[in-house]
Amino acid sequence: MDTINAKKRSWTMAQIKSNGNKSTEGALIQMMRREGIKGWRRGYSLFGSPDFVFPGERVAVFVDGCFWHGHPTRCRIPATNTAYWEAKIRRNKARDRRVTRTLRERGWKVVRIWEHLIKQPRTVKRLQKALEKNEY
Repeated sequence: MDTINAKKRSWTMAQIKSNGNKSTEGALIQMMRREGIKGWRRGYSLFGSPDFVFPGERVAVFVDGCFWHGHPTRCRIPATNTAYWEAKIRRNKARDRRVTRTLRERGWKVVRIWEHLIKQPRTVKRLQKALEKNEY
């Protein structure tokens, strides 16, 4: 049961921004700095608005929130207005697939990181692997 009224809930949800999230993007910045990963840009103009872009390596990194992007086990749909939230998350997931597909078709590597995995050692390894230059 929601403990606040609908107007207050609406206002609260509207305050959640799509970028500049300290708990996710900030944590990834700290991890990249600690590991000596360089060359990333924020606010880079690229289809889908990635959170981080490595232009030289053509790698786009998205930090996906478990709720907003519909993590299979961590996304908990609110008990009120369920149909709205299910549709919203379904649209977000469809958009994520479209963005990933489009960027890959344009020659970009796409890395999507779930917010709960940012501090995991395997996340560093995934990112470093994506940034390796392909020598042919």
